[in-house]
Amino acid sequence: MNQPLRIVIAGGGTAGWMAANLLAHRFATIPIDITLIESKDIGTIGVGEGSTPTLKRFFQTLDIAEHQWMPACHATYKVNIKFNGWSGDDNASYSHPFFSQLDVHSERSFYVNALTRRLGLDVETTPDRFFMGGYLAKKNLAPIPSHNFPFAIEYGYHFDSHKLSEFLKQHAKRLGVEHIEGDIASVGTSVSGAISHLTCKDGQVLKGDFFIDCTGFSSLLLQKTLNVPFTSFSNNLFNDSAVVLATPAIDHMPVETESSTMSNGWCWQIPLRNRTGNGYVYSQQYQDKDKAEYELRNKLNLLDSDVEARHLTMRVGQCEQHWVKNCLAVGLSQGFIEPLEATALHLVQITIEQFATYYAKGNYTEKYQQHFNSAMTERFERIRDYIVCHYKLNGRTDSQYWTDNRENMQLSESLLSLLDVWYRKGDIVQEIKRQDIGKHFSAASWHCLLAGYRVFPEIAQHQPASLEEQGDLFEENKLSTFFNRCSLNFEKQKTLFTSAV
Repeated sequence: MNQPLRIVIAGGGTAGWMAANLLAHRFATIPIDITLIESKDIGTIGVGEGSTPTLKRFFQTLDIAEHQWMPACHATYKVNIKFNGWSGDDNASYSHPFFSQLDVHSERSFYVNALTRRLGLDVETTPDRFFMGGYLAKKNLAPIPSHNFPFAIEYGYHFDSHKLSEFLKQHAKRLGVEHIEGDIASVGTSVSGAISHLTCKDGQVLKGDFFIDCTGFSSLLLQKTLNVPFTSFSNNLFNDSAVVLATPAIDHMPVETESSTMSNGWCWQIPLRNRTGNGYVYSQQYQDKDKAEYELRNKLNLLDSDVEARHLTMRVGQCEQHWVKNCLAVGLSQGFIEPLEATALHLVQITIEQFATYYAKGNYTEKYQQHFNSAMTERFERIRDYIVCHYKLNGRTDSQYWTDNRENMQLSESLLSLLDVWYRKGDIVQEIKRQDIGKHFSAASWHCLLAGYRVFPEIAQHQPASLEEQGDLFEENKLSTFFNRCSLNFEKQKTLFTSAV
């Protein structure tokens, strides 16, 4: 390149600053100028957010140690998501632990027991009893083992998204990213229809070779300027709103997110070091915002409190194309799948990483644009399917919302095939391989969901004599003893943080 590649990022927030950092890192070997413009009037809502283990790779890529960013963002570790009440019993719950290297010793036992239970035999199928993350969550142990423990542990984080944005901003500036505070007045295009420049309200003009749209749901560049259509997921994901409230920090500092059902949706509990983030995700088709706020306040014992509640609206779905001409949408501007599985930042990160790979492979041209768009569309759809399955299988009967979700037949062929194999007592591991969808949610994740909901037939009245003689297959494999002894290599999250001060 004779001239530096000019990349302009429109919008900050976590998505914008993740993009700035990753692109500055990935393209560090070529002449490049990265500029990010953000409005000082639009702040990030720091109610507490969770991630998947993908975010750990993000910080490792940038060589940012946990002791550098976690205290600054009030972050805690996350090894598990606990789902309360989804099967219809308010007292029933199941867990989805993150899969670690250690779990290769128990994964097959879980699959075998799940199939055995589908055949009518009474065996252990509780997901968190087969994975190390489940034991860490129950004991509130941080996923950082002693030096002599030979297995890698996977985990995500809980964090203050506003604080994280600020941290990433400062890091990006150290990498050479130019930061401009300002508001975009108009978007200019060339004869070919590509974006040529942004004009700020103060008259400043930002020219670029490539533009990243991080302007949120407004999608100023991709949707409003390039007129890329939006595909809604509202026919099978009903939720479009949320109300959020902060409460004091939980003293024992859990290492898991909790997702509990409400009358017309579900609420999250995300434990940070300095407070707890709570939010109720619901559908305005079934409940108005005032009733939703009342229900959340009542659950949190805040009916008489003056703690401020904030109301959010969501547009669930994705753009028909994520990369068009010389513009890539990242974050809410490209699409959004409701936060049940904390996939928002996962999709941001994957989008940037995949774009950087294809863009460089195509010699910084649009050569692999279609490959990228197909891959991202597929990823959004398969993540949607996994979340839709939570609602389709729900056992609640206390509102029309839950009944309509259960009776909804707007399901993809992929999800229908998975459920068909499960109900027919087939090999769902092979079905996931056949569809090549394990890179989105693994066979272990699907087993956690389906076994967690107890999607099983009635237990056969007469159990085989061999099973009665052996006792529970789970105990026969001694997995509980194995994991409990492994957990001796970990310490309480609160203790870990206190000793680090």
